[in-house]
Order: sequence, then structure tokens, then C-alpha cells
Amino acid sequence: MHKPSDNAILSINCGSSSLKFCLYEEGNLEVICYGAISRIGEADGRLDIFDSEHQLLKGREKNYKNISAAVSELITYMDENEHVLNLKVVGHRIVQGGPDHQDPETITDDLLQKLHGLVYLAPNHLPGEIDAVKAFKTKFPDLLQIACFDTAFHSDMPDHVKYYPLPGEFQTKGLRKYGFHGLSYQYIMQKLSENDATVNQSKIIIAHLGNGASMAAVHNGVCVDTTMGLSPIGGLVMATRSGDLDPGVLLFLLKEYQLTVDELDKVLSKESGLKAIAGTGDVAELLVTEKHNPKATLALMVFCYQARKFIGALAAAMGGLNRLVFTGGIGANSPQIRERICNGLEFMGIEIDKANNNNGLENISARQGKVTVQAMQTNEELMIARLVSLVLKNTTSNSN
Repeated sequence: MHKPSDNAILSINCGSSSLKFCLYEEGNLEVICYGAISRIGEADGRLDIFDSEHQLLKGREKNYKNISAAVSELITYMDENEHVLNLKVVGHRIVQGGPDHQDPETITDDLLQKLHGLVYLAPNHLPGEIDAVKAFKTKFPDLLQIACFDTAFHSDMPDHVKYYPLPGEFQTKGLRKYGFHGLSYQYIMQKLSENDATVNQSKIIIAHLGNGASMAAVHNGVCVDTTMGLSPIGGLVMATRSGDLDPGVLLFLLKEYQLTVDELDKVLSKESGLKAIAGTGDVAELLVTEKHNPKATLALMVFCYQARKFIGALAAAMGGLNRLVFTGGIGANSPQIRERICNGLEFMGIEIDKANNNNGLENISARQGKVTVQAMQTNEELMIARLVSLVLKNTTSNSN
């Protein structure tokens, strides 16, 4: 076994069915290599690793049974390639830290135990993330690992947004609105601030649209509301997740079909959303097939309708809107979806320039539009590396 040296930061971003990673030079955060393992749990899983020039270093198809198998593949690759095995620290996206964990922190045995106790809050994400931490701990027992919590960005939401109108006793188990995609939102806000000093005096909606989709309302630099709630299932309809439902729907499923809790979770998380409507949650595929598939047309209409509705709701919550930012795999890369969402929102001052939108420009606002509309790539892995760097600097400062 190779001993890690000490000049690189590895960012690990585990999703429910994917694993993204990026290795950075410490200090300047230049990319050494990056990649992803996708479609985990399916027969046609895929690993792709690229160098800093975007040249493919390794690509293969394989059935990765679970996140643990995917992490094992990554560790094996790093162990076999000493030129990238120069780790100082691993930063992990941790989707849920409960009410008591917001700031990035060193992962200890005590924190791992606490995360185990929070699995009920994020059963489709936390187990895989915990497994990833343990896999690195087993391979490199002395390697520093840092948790970066996806909920932190939303921690300052006001109480009238944060708490559900349910008996107070349930709050003691952590029942509240948390919000997710926080690392993505934090990255976008930093990127906006680099180019516009007025960002922290603005009313902004960021729409992170991908297989998982959510929106956040940011007023004067603070998140004041978001579409996801206790779990990443809520809010917008998504690829395989239902989004918001009448609580009576859940009671109906439990009573009429006698579903167990795990069966209900599977339905809501993996068998609902666009997949339930059209047989697939892949928006790019739906856009191709809608010409001859009415179900694809319906699925896209539902997705765009709900996005418009939530934009209106979040703007109302802030008392106005200055900027709308599309990001995530769909939001940043699908001009058709951006256009369909914005159509009908002219009354709010949202109008896009079709040429700029179709040509991949960042600013897609029409001249007459009163709201700045942008399409921006997010980078959760870089945000993790930045947070890890801050922890390292603070640790060094405190020790001097």
C-alpha cells in the first residue's frame, strides 16, 4: 500500500446513483484529474477519469452494485497511479448533518456515529456517503477527511420557513426544513459576487435543475427559502422523485396498498417523477422523443410548469426578483427547458434573448427584461475544495 504524500485535495461528491470526484493541487486548487462514476446500481454503469486537459485517462463500463463498489474502484485507480496518489485531505459532500452540523468539520469516529444516527433523515444518500468515508479510512487510516454539509447554505432560513406546522414534539427528532444543493448554491453565489458587487443586495432565485432539482431564494446574500424540505424528495418534480405531494396521497398509498415505509420510500425516490409519467427521467431523452411520444410531452410540461410556479412563489416570498440563475445539468445545459420555463413569466420582468440562450452564453436576458437571467455551470467539487482549504488554513492559524 502506498503512503499518501501531502499536497493534494480530493473532493468526493456522492449522489444517490453517482459519484463525482476531482483531485486538486493544494493552494492554487488547480485540477490534477477529475471524473465520475454514473448509473451506479444499473447494468450499464460507467467510469470516466480525465486529466487537467480533459483527456480521457480511463473509461470503462461496469456494473457498480452500490456506492461502496464505486468508491473502491476510485481508490484502486488512485492506488495504481502514483502520480495522483498525493493526498493530504479528502473533502466529502455530506448531504445531511441534522440541525447540529453546518460548518465543515473534521470527520472523527464520533461524527461518523452521529451521521449513522441521522440516516433516517436522508436514507438514500447518507449510507453511501458514510461508506465512502469508511473506505478511505480503511485504505488510508491516517488521512484527514472533512465533511462539507449540503444543508449549511440554508441554515439561516427564518423560523416561519424552517418549521412545519406539526406538533412541537416532532422537532426534537430533527423534523424541520433543511434544503439541499447548498454547495452548488454557495458556489454560484461566490461566482456571482466575483463579477457584481451588488449581488449581496439583490433578490435572487437560483434554479439547480438536474436529476435532483431544487430552487433557492437568496435575499441580501442569505437563503430565505428553498423548495426541498426535510428530504431531497420534496419540492419540484424530478427525474425519479415525486416532489411535493398532498399528505393525503401518502396516506392513500399506505392504506390502499399496505406499503411498508421502505416500499413507500422506493416509490417516492426511485419510481416517481418524470420516470413515472414517461418511463424515463432523462430530460435530454424526453426532448428527443416528445415529437412522437405524448407522455414525454406531458412529463416536460409538468417539469416546466412546476418550475414556473416555484419561481413565482419564491419571488413573492422575497417581495420581488432581480436575478434568476439556471444551473445544474439541465439548468445550465438545456436552452429548450430554460426557454419553456421562462415563457409566461414576462409579467415578472423575466424575458430571455433566444439567440443568446441557444448559443450557450451566460447572460441570456433580453434587453427589455427587468430581471437578469443567467445560465451558469456549477462546481460542487471545487466548492468542497475551497471549504476544505479554509479548514486547513484555520487549523494552521490556530496551531501557531
